[in-house]
Amino acid sequence: MSNSTVDASKRTWLIASGCAGAVGAGFVAVPFVSSFQPSERAKAAGAPVEVDISALRPGEKMTVEWRGKPVWILRRTPEQVAALPKIDNQLADPKSERTAYPTPEYAKNEARSIKPEFFVAVGICSHLGCSPTDKLAAGPQPSLPDDWQGGFLCPCHGSTFDLAGRVYKNKPAPDNLEVPPHMYLSDTRLLIGEDKA
Repeated sequence: MSNSTVDASKRTWLIASGCAGAVGAGFVAVPFVSSFQPSERAKAAGAPVEVDISALRPGEKMTVEWRGKPVWILRRTPEQVAALPKIDNQLADPKSERTAYPTPEYAKNEARSIKPEFFVAVGICSHLGCSPTDKLAAGPQPSLPDDWQGGFLCPCHGSTFDLAGRVYKNKPAPDNLEVPPHMYLSDTRLLIGEDKA
């Protein structure tokens, strides 16, 4: 046998095994690369949430989950909306001017909402991340002032928020409750997590 015959057969085997190795590496790389893409569950966790608010009556609140956070939708009564400006002097940031939780432009108003009767907020205290409890009824109550107009109480450290999620002065919570991006798809359908902007 001559050297040229051996070299030719070695070369054929080297090329064949190199091609097989490249194909095998391709099969291994595809699942590895696809593991960098977010899972369907992760995509859904950040996706906007559509909510039917048709059954929500004045004075009632519902909670939905968006991005793992509780989002409150409160349908305020006309009396509750009318009472909001009466307590501005008791609030730390009545006009939502602080920027720790940027407030959408459409919620930079007295009611902090697109439609005055509907208030949408992330139900997490801006102090240490506790979830405030409902104290929607006006009037004297334990742990609240005698002139309470309704709102939310964070039981962890006593921060209080009005019915627009605005924090009262001299409380541990540094900021108002966060208003998430949202928009109305119709009079009875609300989309949380996305807005027209």
